Amino acid sequence: MRLFDTYTRGLFELPPPPGPIRMYFCGPTVYQRIHIGNARPFVLSMWLKRWLEESGYDVRLAENITDINDKIYLAAPGHSAELAAEASRWYVDDTDLLGLGRPDHEPKATETVPEIVDLIGRLVDRGLAYPAGGDVYFRVAAFPEYGRLSGREGDHEALHNPSEEAEREELKEDPRDFALWKAHKEGEDTVWESPWGPGRPGWHIECSAMAEKFLGPVFEIHGGGIDLIFPHHENELAQSRGAGSEFARMWMHNGLLELTGEKMSKSLGNIVSLREAVQEWGREAILLFFMNSAWRKPIDFSDEVMAQASAQAETFRNYFVGLDSEPGEIDRDSLARVLDDDFNTAGALALFHDWRARGQTASLRWGLELFGLGDLAQAVSAPDGLVALAEKRQEARASRDFDEADRLRGEIEGQGWEVRDVADGFELVPK
Repeated sequence: MRLFDTYTRGLFELPPPPGPIRMYFCGPTVYQRIHIGNARPFVLSMWLKRWLEESGYDVRLAENITDINDKIYLAAPGHSAELAAEASRWYVDDTDLLGLGRPDHEPKATETVPEIVDLIGRLVDRGLAYPAGGDVYFRVAAFPEYGRLSGREGDHEALHNPSEEAEREELKEDPRDFALWKAHKEGEDTVWESPWGPGRPGWHIECSAMAEKFLGPVFEIHGGGIDLIFPHHENELAQSRGAGSEFARMWMHNGLLELTGEKMSKSLGNIVSLREAVQEWGREAILLFFMNSAWRKPIDFSDEVMAQASAQAETFRNYFVGLDSEPGEIDRDSLARVLDDDFNTAGALALFHDWRARGQTASLRWGLELFGLGDLAQAVSAPDGLVALAEKRQEARASRDFDEADRLRGEIEGQGWEVRDVADGFELVPK
C-alpha cells in the first residue's frame, strides 16, 4: 500500500503485512462541540485502520484529546478543567454517532504531564531547549532540519512561530523558538509542578509525549489536518527527533472542509456541529460525503452536496430492499487496487456503485460494512399489514378506483414507507 507523504512530497510504501502499522492522529482541542470538519481526520484514521486490518496488518491507532490549552482557559475562566472534561465526553459521544468504533488509545494531555516533563528535560539536557522566566523554549537554531516538513527550511521569516497560544516573545533567544513549558499565570485554574517551576505544557510538546508513550519512539504514520503542518507538526517533529527519537516515518495531512469557499473553523464562526449534521442528514450521508472526495483535497460542504450524499445512501439502501443475504464471491482485488493506491475512497465509492449496477451483492455488502455503512445493506421487509394495504391498492388500481388507490398510498406513506409500481406488481421501500 502506498500513501502520500507530506515530508518527502511523494508516495510512501508501507511494509508488507503484518507490519506492524502504528498510527498517531491529532484529535481536537476540547472546549465546545466539534464541527463536522473536525470529524474528517477521525473518519480517515478509522477507515484506514479498518482497511489495514482487513489487509492483514497488525494496527495500533492513537488519537489524542488536547485538554490543556489557552482556548479552554479563555472559554471557561476559572472552570477550564470542568469544561475540558465535559467537552471530552461530547467529542466521544458525537464521534460515536458515526458508528466506526474507537481508536485503540485516546490519551489526554492532563494524563500525560509526567511524560511531557521528562521529554522537556531531555531536550534541555541536549541543549535543544532553555529555561527562561519560568517558561522553557525550544531552541530552533540547534535543530538544522527545522522547516523541512512544511517546506520552509532556511526561510527565517516564514519560520516565525504563529502560535495559537500566547508566548512571551521577550524571553526567546530567537523569534522562531516556541514554548515547551509555560509558567503559571493568574486566572489559570490548572497547574503542575516541574523542575522549572509551576505551570503547564505548551501545545506542541503534548503530542510528542503522547505519541511516544503509546506508540514508542518510532511509528509509521502521523496524521491530521493540513492546517497542522506548520507550526504544530513541524514543532512535534523537531521536539521528538531533537530528543533522539525517529518519530513518524510518514505524514498524512487531510484537506479541510470549506463552507462557500472558506475554511470551516470555530474561530470564524461558520461551523456546523457534527451532532447537528448527523441529526439533519444521518450518519450514512455524512460518511458518504467524506468518502466522495480524495482525502488530501479540500471538500466543499453545502446543503446541495449533503442532499447528493443522502440520495446515494438511499440508492444503496433501496438496492437491498427485499434481498436476502446470500453467499457470493467477494471481489477484494478490485477494492485493493483503488484503496492501496493512496487510499482512494472516491474510487472505492465508484466501485460500489458498479457492483450495485452489476448485482454483485456480496461484494457490495462487504464493502459497505468496511466503511461503516453496513446498515445500508440490511435486507428490509415491509410489515405484513403494509403489504396487505399495498395489495388492496393494487386491486383498486386494477378496478380503476384511483381515489381509493391514492388514499391507500397516503396511508402507506403515513407509516413511513413508499409504494412503487413495477412491472410485476409493487415494491415497498422505507422513506
